[in-house]
Amino acid sequence: MELAGYIASLFIGISLGLIGGGGSILTVPVMVYLFGLQPLLATSYSLFVVGSTSFVGAFNNLRKGMVNVKAALLFGASSIATVFLTRKFLVPAIPKDIFTIRGFTITESMLTMVLFAILMLVASVSMIRNKKVVKHEEENKDHFRFGKLVTYGITIGLVTGLLGAGGGFLLIPALVLLLKLPMKKAIGTSLMIIALNSLVGFTGDLGHFSIDWFFLVKVTAIAIAGIFIGGALSKKIPGEKLKKGFGWFVLVMGIYIIVKETVLK
Repeated sequence: MELAGYIASLFIGISLGLIGGGGSILTVPVMVYLFGLQPLLATSYSLFVVGSTSFVGAFNNLRKGMVNVKAALLFGASSIATVFLTRKFLVPAIPKDIFTIRGFTITESMLTMVLFAILMLVASVSMIRNKKVVKHEEENKDHFRFGKLVTYGITIGLVTGLLGAGGGFLLIPALVLLLKLPMKKAIGTSLMIIALNSLVGFTGDLGHFSIDWFFLVKVTAIAIAGIFIGGALSKKIPGEKLKKGFGWFVLVMGIYIIVKETVLK
């Protein structure tokens, strides 16, 4: 299963390079079901893998002028603080056994995976529907809505902090619709926010978990290699069809996790 995990790590990076997002949502299931990690530790490792791979993508976009740094910092201010506080204080406070209903105990691990599966279902619908987001050719520099930015940033921060997912499928529409960013710049800015959120969130875990750095760096390096492979393939393969197909795969995986964690336990 470990070999399958490393192969899956490569495909996580390839999917990020091909469709610009979505692949990171598979990191936690790969860590849990293929590498055999506990779900809460898997969310921590996912933050490092997602953060590092997103940082590579963000840096590449920054060099091309495809990142709105002001938007990333404004949006990131609330989300970064939320992620850090969630990982530092909220996650360690979650009890192993949360509650029991008619002899059926809801554990921390089960709740984590079921919530993650629900997130996968939401993300898959977003990818399958392929809803067109209004594209803005020119950036509207005066369209920063501070109140909405803070609210949305806190929401993204909670998702990233609790489940270790980047949330790019939520971020990109928000950047386009709230900040009127052009689509390409929204993708680059999203990667920077995800990188900041994930890596800062991971620092909140230090001291709470025993980190296997050799394993973590190895998986991250494989995922980063996948990004470059995916980027090269994206020039030859249409991204929208791949995104829809990947959405169906994520949908099936989400349903499988819910069934496995509830019915098959």
